[in-house]
Amino acid sequence: RWPSLLKYYSHSDSVSWLEEYKARHNAGLEAQRIVASFSKRFFSEHVPCDGFSDIETLGCPSHFFEDELMCILNMEGRKGLTWKYYAKKILYFLRQQNILKNLKEYLQRPTERQSFLEGAVLIDQYCNPLSDICLKSVQAQVDDITDKVRKVLRTKNPRHPSLASKAGEVLIPEVELQRQVLDAMNCVLYEQLKYKGNELDYYNSLNSYIHQVLIRRTGIPISLSVLYLTIARQLGVKLEPVNFPSHFLLRWCQGKEGSTDIFDYTYIDAFGKGKQLTVKECEYLIGHHVTEEFYGVVTSKEVLQRMVGNLLNLGKRESTDQSYQLLRDSLDLYLAMYPDNVQHLMLQARLYFHLGIWPEKVLDILQHIQALDPSQHGAVGYLVQHTLEHIERRKEELGPEVKHRSDEKHKEVCFSIGLIMKHKRYGYNCVIYGWDPACMMGHEWIRNMNVHSLPHGPHQPFYNVLVEDGSCRYAAQENLEHNSEPREIPHPDIGRYFSEFTGLHYLANTELEIRYPEDLELTRATVQKIYSSGKE
Repeated sequence: RWPSLLKYYSHSDSVSWLEEYKARHNAGLEAQRIVASFSKRFFSEHVPCDGFSDIETLGCPSHFFEDELMCILNMEGRKGLTWKYYAKKILYFLRQQNILKNLKEYLQRPTERQSFLEGAVLIDQYCNPLSDICLKSVQAQVDDITDKVRKVLRTKNPRHPSLASKAGEVLIPEVELQRQVLDAMNCVLYEQLKYKGNELDYYNSLNSYIHQVLIRRTGIPISLSVLYLTIARQLGVKLEPVNFPSHFLLRWCQGKEGSTDIFDYTYIDAFGKGKQLTVKECEYLIGHHVTEEFYGVVTSKEVLQRMVGNLLNLGKRESTDQSYQLLRDSLDLYLAMYPDNVQHLMLQARLYFHLGIWPEKVLDILQHIQALDPSQHGAVGYLVQHTLEHIERRKEELGPEVKHRSDEKHKEVCFSIGLIMKHKRYGYNCVIYGWDPACMMGHEWIRNMNVHSLPHGPHQPFYNVLVEDGSCRYAAQENLEHNSEPREIPHPDIGRYFSEFTGLHYLANTELEIRYPEDLELTRATVQKIYSSGKE
């Protein structure tokens, strides 16, 4: 029943299976209780950082609890959408907390025990906590490439020291033998396996995730360099990372080991099919002269900093991601490495403030910034004042607003919660999760969206819709029509509002139904009328 738990036991263990079964069963009940409570507690806001406090003090083994969450997520069919939505959030949190703990432990090790590959995997895992990514699996794929390189080497030089059983533990001193390894690596990576720099889609976050680099065989300079450097070291060639501006490189020593002369090194561009460059050619690569310091070797922590910095920049660019998840994740990683960086702490505080989430966390961050840098008191004071106002407003909220169809002011509202619609002008598919009898947006939004150009302007019902591209929009009634071919809407927040997809429409969950108590019957009647007549 629980094959995924097999990895937690060994054949030599003496286990009371009845006690294990009881523990797993109780963990399952606890997970179900917590998941069920989340919709009621957090329907009207993002789950706050202290919302997971009861999970952090679990009275059951965490791997059993996590296993039940996976069972919920893997439920077949189109039911249990709200449970799946919150189970996913809880699992996301649990795994990220565990990965963050592993990252901090990694950073505390001596530098020589910090594998570049392991660091890249930790970043990958943190940004993709629901994916099945582990160091063992990634290492096995790298080992497979290394074995292919050995086969090529064997045809060129059957006595090459890299072919010995303990190759990699001892560095090869002769430059010519090292060159043979790098030539064989270039042959396997770029000719046989067709790895290449992703020039066409450079700013895709997948290029930064090492497991995706191995699957898609493409990446950016830093991710391809981590792969290249790891394989070279496993074959006895010491390459070192170089934090070159705009284009990450590796360096290979041609002179005395440890030399500080930048001309004693050849520089390798893993993004450019392993091309070997001189100092002058490195400058041609980026189009300008740089000082000697940029040719120096960097630590594993600095490599991770640059990888996270790339993701941070991508997170700022991704305007379609309304939750800013990538920006939030990369900020967490950066601050795990540099917890006192005022610039990034301020960015985190502003982000949470902008999203209207975790106001108590915002106050904690601002207090930390003020202690680190009193000169920030102006910006800190502004945010503190508005965050306190947010907390006070939240306390004054009386509860959910209930909208009854029978109210005279709602008589013009034609569509109901859960209907699958199509936008007449833009053609997108969407599902309705809220409505207003008239446009409730401010004058600036109405002006920017050119609402007055519509025949009925802002004086018509407007609908909150979840769109298939992952966005949330506010659409005028005259721009929406019933979708003749209703389909599931792949939106990340679908489970926040709906419990099931029937094949023709969505069923509102308990919390949404409280707010629109008369919509469900209307939705069923509408669906019956539209689609049954269509079948006839």
